[in-house]
Amino acid sequence: MTDEPQAPPTTLVRKADTEAKQQRRGQPTIGLALGAGAARGWSHIGVLRELAAHDIKPDVIAGTSIGAVVAGCYAAGKLDQIEAFARTLTKRRVFTLMDLSFSGASLITGERLRSALEKELEGVEIEDLPIPFAAVATQVGTGHEVWLQHGSLSLAIRASYALPGVFEPVRIGDRWLFDGALVNPVPVTVCRALGAEYVIAVNVTADTMYRARVIRDDPAALHRVAEAGPFGEKADASFVDRFLPRYFDRQPGDAPNVATAMIDAFNIIQDRILRSRLAGDPPDATITARLEEVGMFDFHRAEQLIHVGREATKRALPNIFAHIPLPASSSP
Repeated sequence: MTDEPQAPPTTLVRKADTEAKQQRRGQPTIGLALGAGAARGWSHIGVLRELAAHDIKPDVIAGTSIGAVVAGCYAAGKLDQIEAFARTLTKRRVFTLMDLSFSGASLITGERLRSALEKELEGVEIEDLPIPFAAVATQVGTGHEVWLQHGSLSLAIRASYALPGVFEPVRIGDRWLFDGALVNPVPVTVCRALGAEYVIAVNVTADTMYRARVIRDDPAALHRVAEAGPFGEKADASFVDRFLPRYFDRQPGDAPNVATAMIDAFNIIQDRILRSRLAGDPPDATITARLEEVGMFDFHRAEQLIHVGREATKRALPNIFAHIPLPASSSP
């Protein structure tokens, strides 16, 4: 775990092996940066499947939040397992995975997700992965960007997706960590620090939802809102309506509850940070999955999301192939 792009000895060895391999293939060292995006991150699976179909395999991989989940499973050779898990999710099963927390630190403990993750990644250490991997997390209190490159893979992944207020923060060493999307939503910089010469970024939040614009107020609408309560006509809203994320049946006119307002605020902040980070260190190629109609908690739509990931990758292939020499048989 490090706050700066320091390469541990094991990473240096793997980097040397990677460089030798790339010299033999005549290709640059390829890095893949998988971005945050909650349920939309299932499209990362489709991206990896489509890249592999065209003989493009990352030499280093980094991920943030759901991107860390998929990147970590890929690095550990568990992509089939995470895809199978994603495809079995239904609305009901997603809801059962949201085990309520009474600790006061979050809405959800995440114990059921932790158990599912550890079942597949038990005993897997980041240092033992066949390719360099890092998960991005944020340190509670300081806001430091932390790159998790050592120790338990499942623990690093949990820290990277611990959405503030929704999942409990994760303690690693003497630090409490939560979602890395607050500091580096698409970890292009991490891939470069790991030795990548050509970085492909996968952005699953690039849609019209958070495009910056200024909207003038409507006095008549303000009066109508003032006459309604905080939950509109639902003064007797249940605990679920008031506190759990409402994405399955959310309508445009519905008043946000606690979790929905918090998550939407987080997503807006993430979007602004993402634009700034990509402008400061642009990737060599970007795969953009446009998912306007997919909610951030629509984990049950894995089949659709994986398909979207593959289609987005197909659109980006001409640009990728223009910079990475590959056998003619692999060209699109």
